[in-house]
Amino acid sequence: MRVRLLAAAATALVLLLTGCSDDGKNTEGRVTLRFQSLAWQKESVDANKELVAEWNARHPDIRVTYIQGSWDSVHDQLLTAFEGGEAPDIIHDASDDLADFAYGGYLADIGELLPQRLRSGIPRQSWQTATFGEGIYGVPFLQEPRVLIANKRLLHSSGVRVPTARQPWSWEEFRQVTKALTQKMGEGKYGIAWPLKEPVSATLNLSLSTGGQVFHRGADGKVQVRFDTADQVVPRTINAQVNTDRSASRTTLGSGGSDTLPGFFGGKYAMVPLGFSYRQQIVQQAPKGLEWTVLPAPAGDGGLAQGVSPQTLSIAEDSPYKKEAARFIDFMLQPQNMVRLAKGDWMLPTGTRALADPALHTEKDGWATGAALARDLRSAPTQSVRGYPEWKDKVATPALQEYYSGAIDESELCKRLVKDGNQVLARYQR
Repeated sequence: MRVRLLAAAATALVLLLTGCSDDGKNTEGRVTLRFQSLAWQKESVDANKELVAEWNARHPDIRVTYIQGSWDSVHDQLLTAFEGGEAPDIIHDASDDLADFAYGGYLADIGELLPQRLRSGIPRQSWQTATFGEGIYGVPFLQEPRVLIANKRLLHSSGVRVPTARQPWSWEEFRQVTKALTQKMGEGKYGIAWPLKEPVSATLNLSLSTGGQVFHRGADGKVQVRFDTADQVVPRTINAQVNTDRSASRTTLGSGGSDTLPGFFGGKYAMVPLGFSYRQQIVQQAPKGLEWTVLPAPAGDGGLAQGVSPQTLSIAEDSPYKKEAARFIDFMLQPQNMVRLAKGDWMLPTGTRALADPALHTEKDGWATGAALARDLRSAPTQSVRGYPEWKDKVATPALQEYYSGAIDESELCKRLVKDGNQVLARYQR
């Protein structure tokens, strides 16, 4: 009797263990996918969780588990997860963070896994942000142009021309406008406040409007840094506003975008260049009676072209359920769902059908201005440059910070960006 009991117990234990396999599939054939989301605003988190719940209700055989990640630590966290074989199946990130993961073999090439509806529904320039070599390593789905948030009363009382997406300011006109606003506002107040704690992406992305590139890929495939005339327009304008015209606040150069909002609310700054999603903070925090508006960033020879690094959904190379993960991504990014995600994050969808939704073309809260800029959004110049993070941290960030504060001149800035920068990139291109 004791032997039979022990045998029965052993059989039950074996059945229990085999029914709890760690490959994401149970004995009934149900797949479990892990989806790591970086949504952080309540509306965005709610939208993501609601879509996951809707998927699970419709697909009992492919269950998705929601995992909350953080933008602050995502790169290091993912690198640790990849190297430890514990990466989520579906990964939410930004396109400018994908290059090393794609080239390192951690992300799956999903080009052949995606349905034609999804591939054709997103413009080519958006796909370029997640294309490395011959492969596609993420689906770009949300994008954020940089815009000018302006105090409407101060703008109109100054008598300056108010720009539109069809008739934007040139960079020279923009400089003159900030001078006029500063003179109108009086002592201790400024026409513009540049929050440039992270100056590199702002400078490079806005420089696309003047034809700037900074990174140039040769016939041998290697990238070199140049700082040509077209690259100099935007940083030269900012430097002049701070150090020559005194129309830009020096104290905000080391600030993040949110840090400038109290001054904007208090009438210290007439305008602040911010990412499109900052509108949510303004709606929530602005004092009663403040009239604000959204204006396009200045234009140059390249029109309103602007670099962006869209948010992306990728699939881990180690995931055993890539086809199922691709099905979930296709569901998440149906046009109506993409609109929900865009509204939750106060950003613009990449999909053409989603972008055409009337809800994203209202004048309220500046949605129409942002939507009008979407066709000019391009892949950020840094997208596929190996070694860019080191170049940014060790060379470009300190050089631009010193240049904008007036500590170094344009000649020294050029020397650092180009000479020191190419020495850094060379180590990644041997």
